[in-house]
Amino acid sequence: MKYNFIKMQGCGNDYIYFDCRGRAFPSLEDAATVAAAIVAEAARLSDRHFGIGGDGIVLILPSQTADARMRMFNADGSEGRMCGNAIRCVGKYLYENGAAKKNSVTVETLSGVKRLDILAEKGRAVSVRVDMGRAELDPAKIPALLEGPSVISRPVLVDGERYSVTCVSMGNPHAVIFAEDVTGLPLAEIGPRFQQYPAFPEGVNTEFVRVINSRALQMRVWERGSGETLACGTGACASVVAAVLNGYCPMEKDIVVHLLGGQLTIRYTEETVFMTGGCETVFEGAIDIE
Repeated sequence: MKYNFIKMQGCGNDYIYFDCRGRAFPSLEDAATVAAAIVAEAARLSDRHFGIGGDGIVLILPSQTADARMRMFNADGSEGRMCGNAIRCVGKYLYENGAAKKNSVTVETLSGVKRLDILAEKGRAVSVRVDMGRAELDPAKIPALLEGPSVISRPVLVDGERYSVTCVSMGNPHAVIFAEDVTGLPLAEIGPRFQQYPAFPEGVNTEFVRVINSRALQMRVWERGSGETLACGTGACASVVAAVLNGYCPMEKDIVVHLLGGQLTIRYTEETVFMTGGCETVFEGAIDIE
């Protein structure tokens, strides 16, 4: 059967979106367990040679607590709890398609309900600010099997290499490493080592960050389930949190994070983390799904 989709991207972090509020996605179960069919479809559709191509798929679903609910699946079929770039695109879709024609919308995720503020021009959402919620530093809740109330600039030995790691959860686990140069890093080699490191029982998104100055960072990211991506919204948030905790950047100020796919503006406060960035529609289409 044919299903309509829309391809959208935020800072080059591109996903395939299906509006499932009026028509259920094949084999979608509302239980916590993900149907094997969805895992297979996510991997097939995300393939950049034999599918539509993307970092994964996002299902926009009805919600009893918000304007809509989001479920996102990585390119390998694994389900993610939250994606900052994807949720901005969901907000854009809801606004532009009349589902929530207001400047503030809410989206339910596995990491809780997130509030999105829409900056619109001529009926189009050009930028979205997301209240990402409080940054979690407790290793047990990240999860990270490392001792102490927090993990800030902690030396760890990963596959024989020593790294200084700061661990943060923004609804999903992050390990942030500061480096003088991130451009030349062999991330395809290093990223999987962190993803398989025993201290991260659920895997981890790994950010390598260069401090440009107190208000700007450069970041590359290896995302669990997707590999290196052009951007990661939660990773940008985690990087700014880590930069503040390590004394590189101030709290309560806008910090610009430069990623391969563009830039995001992050503000870390005592209560929450705000992320602001653009989002664009790439194209729309229909595809056969069994």
